[in-house]
Amino acid sequence: MATAASDESEVLKRAKNAFAPDYVPSDDEDYMCERQQNYFRMLLLEWKRSIHTAADQTLQSLQDGPIREADLNDRASSETDWGIELRTRDRQRKLISKIDSAMRRIDEGEYGYCEVTGDPIGLKRLIARPVATMTVEAQQAHERREKISRDD
Repeated sequence: MATAASDESEVLKRAKNAFAPDYVPSDDEDYMCERQQNYFRMLLLEWKRSIHTAADQTLQSLQDGPIREADLNDRASSETDWGIELRTRDRQRKLISKIDSAMRRIDEGEYGYCEVTGDPIGLKRLIARPVATMTVEAQQAHERREKISRDD
């Protein structure tokens, strides 16, 4: 089973190639121009569609029947694999709400700008993580504050 992070990067690569094989947002354009917004909208829609497809496949596999391995070790291994698969699907369910939020931000003209500072997030960061809501610096500060409050 592949990791969730590698699954996400593969889905994003496929989405980029499917919808804009010859286009990559660049710093030569106005930041968050209509073409860039359309690029990220299509990327997010494809990402969401692929998550739904994977969830449907998992559901179908679960409905096909229970684990039938006779050997206890094989059964335990299968149950562990299913546990990982279901945790991955739960993580992706949460990701769908982030994708929906990003789509709303595109519609409202707020996509690509940090929710903390209001500064541009940057194309490279958005290409790597289209649901990003903060600049790298704001995210790092947020994580430091989070770690400090957890340690207290």
